[in-house]
Amino acid sequence: MITQKEFTLTPHRRGFHLVTDEIVRNLPPLPEAGLLHLFIKHTSAALSINENADPDVQTDMAAIFDRLVREREPYYQHTCEGDDDMPAHAKSTLVGASLTIPISHGRLNMGIWQGIYLCEFRNRGGGRRIVATVVG
Repeated sequence: MITQKEFTLTPHRRGFHLVTDEIVRNLPPLPEAGLLHLFIKHTSAALSINENADPDVQTDMAAIFDRLVREREPYYQHTCEGDDDMPAHAKSTLVGASLTIPISHGRLNMGIWQGIYLCEFRNRGGGRRIVATVVG
């Protein structure tokens, strides 16, 4: 059986934000076993799985990405939507628009230190639309 639900995450400022609990609250009922596929419907934000315990990881990830893909590079041609826009597109390509997570015993089967991140690459990205597809 396949079920699908679309919802909007709470808006976040630029950075890496743990959204595991918010995503779980918005999911349809989970089967005993299966897969959860998450897809973000945006080109300037991404989804990732990473450390859920130490908030320094979120700060460090933001710093790494801001150094990796800088704003106001002279070779950018897509500049009409602000200094953070083209870097946001590049960063979202590096991280990706989707995740697949196993479901076991009716729960997401992630490691004890893993959480789902919204990687918000715009200064003011707004609420981000997520499509959750449950297979099982």
